[in-house]
Amino acid sequence: MHTLKENAEALVAATREIGLEVSADKTKYMVMSRDQNSGRIQSVRTDNSTFERVEELKYLGTTLTNQNSIAEEIKSRLKSGNACYHSVQNLLSSRLLSRKLKIKIYRNIILPVVLYGCEAWSLILQEERKLRMFENMVLRRIFGPRRDEVTEEWRRLHKEELNDLYCSPNIVRVIKSRRMRWAGHVARMGEERGVNRVLVGKPE
Repeated sequence: MHTLKENAEALVAATREIGLEVSADKTKYMVMSRDQNSGRIQSVRTDNSTFERVEELKYLGTTLTNQNSIAEEIKSRLKSGNACYHSVQNLLSSRLLSRKLKIKIYRNIILPVVLYGCEAWSLILQEERKLRMFENMVLRRIFGPRRDEVTEEWRRLHKEELNDLYCSPNIVRVIKSRRMRWAGHVARMGEERGVNRVLVGKPE
């Protein structure tokens, strides 16, 4: 098995052969391991370059961590979703737009930002709650408050009331549906495809 330094040197040598140069400032590396002692090496040095080790990085728009945790990615997605929500919240509050149109704005503008890459998420209950809280916040903006029949005071809608008004699969069910659809897509791929080998393979 090659060491990290040998791999780095091989990368630099391979890029030079085709006329490219690796930028040490822009190139980082991350180790995903159950061995906590593997964190002792913080950087890898070659002849002329030093590659910094990081605990998380962005790859194709997705946050990857050395603990293989999806929590940071969901946190990042919710942050982007909040920014998108605040950019259109005036539309969601407008009396000139119907609720049906507001729901379309949510499903076609806000939801895709939050659910980018969700096919690979493995959710725990705590993360599901965060996602539902975000969705309920948006839905309360869409449906507005309700006057209490007893006190005649305005109050925000409860979760059960939001579910009845929304009449569509909630955000967690959408994620699980997309995961199943992606799993089926991968299962139908040929055995020569790397993604299929990852799905059905058994590490030794």
